[in-house]
Amino acid sequence: MIQANDRCLSFAFKRNCSLRSPIRRIALSCALVAACLLMSITATAQTFTSLFDFNYLDGAYPYYGSLIVGPGGNLYGTTWFGGAYGYGTIFQVTPAGAVTTLYNFCPQYSCANGGGNPYAGLTNGQDGNLYGVTGYGGTNGDGTVFQITPEGTFTAIYIFCTQPGCDDGLRPEAGLTLAKNGTFYGTTTNGGANGFGTIFNITTEGTLTVLYSFCAQTDCEDGYEVFNPLVEASNGNLYGTTASGGAHGRGTVFQITSSGKFTVLHSFDYTDGAGPYGGLVLASNGNLYGTTAGGGTGDGGTIFYISKGNKFQTLYNFCSKEYCADGSAPFGALIQGQNGRLYGTTLGGGTDGLGTVFEFSSAGVLTTLHTFNGIDGGELFAGVAQTSNGTIYGTTMQGGDLPCNPGYGCGTVFSIAP
Repeated sequence: MIQANDRCLSFAFKRNCSLRSPIRRIALSCALVAACLLMSITATAQTFTSLFDFNYLDGAYPYYGSLIVGPGGNLYGTTWFGGAYGYGTIFQVTPAGAVTTLYNFCPQYSCANGGGNPYAGLTNGQDGNLYGVTGYGGTNGDGTVFQITPEGTFTAIYIFCTQPGCDDGLRPEAGLTLAKNGTFYGTTTNGGANGFGTIFNITTEGTLTVLYSFCAQTDCEDGYEVFNPLVEASNGNLYGTTASGGAHGRGTVFQITSSGKFTVLHSFDYTDGAGPYGGLVLASNGNLYGTTAGGGTGDGGTIFYISKGNKFQTLYNFCSKEYCADGSAPFGALIQGQNGRLYGTTLGGGTDGLGTVFEFSSAGVLTTLHTFNGIDGGELFAGVAQTSNGTIYGTTMQGGDLPCNPGYGCGTVFSIAP
């Protein structure tokens, strides 16, 4: 079966299904790839379902924020654009795929109170509510921290750039992390003492404390630009990645204590990856795993880990297969599944260059679970979530209902059942 698929895909590409075909050409020029895709799905024993196509009025372009499993076993997420006012939405997805819009951002003039354009996803609070950030809006136009109930009651609990010189930061693009002490931790991509963003904690009442301002070190060797949530380890320290800066300008992995002591654990130099947009996941073995969107031996990004003893190792180089059939540019965060394996997504690569969902085993074997063709979605900036029955859910930033954004679509919600 695998050999037959390889021959089929090779033939399909020769028949004018180029690696970077625009989504609007897929239905006509990639029919052969779709046929090959069906065989690939059978070979991996997974059931892919396209659950929902965003149509702009109900949201558009779900960005960095992965879905989360929230109250009642439903999934929750955000769109960066679209909705009733054009500035994004918060939505709920049932396990069966029914989507409900809970909130439309920017009902106020200039998004003054609630904010707008949420790049990041949501986080569960201890109180049963959901928390998140917006990259725009608030009375200063620089973003907010908000709370929303499962029923859709929305409250902005903090407005960024309220401190002199915007020392509290502005433009948060990564989601929040709920620590064991009940406090949320987050980051901003701009502002702070040096203008390159901050790490902060915030209470549910809205009291914000800046723990660290990026670019405190010469030539920004401490890194800057965080696009996915921090992760808390059993020692109480928080870990994350910066997509830029570091000793080689390719990003870093860092540790910060609850008191604000900051340490760079690794600086990427392109050979071992570049641009770790996806953040980290703490696996059951105590190691931290992550991805880079570029670099590595295949120039398509990498999967790496850092051990509890701070040993760094590259585990996989994307674009190791012809036409990047294994995917390229993983932007979303990894998760560890119930079977102990890692799951993630890629922005590009696959049979038509529009992204993949993959599984990665402890033996270092990468299996492509689905490759997108545009009609079922394309371009995955976010990672995936897994429900209690083992089904994986995710979003694509484009694809789906092509008339929504002619030729490209406004994004989809999908599931992959074991």
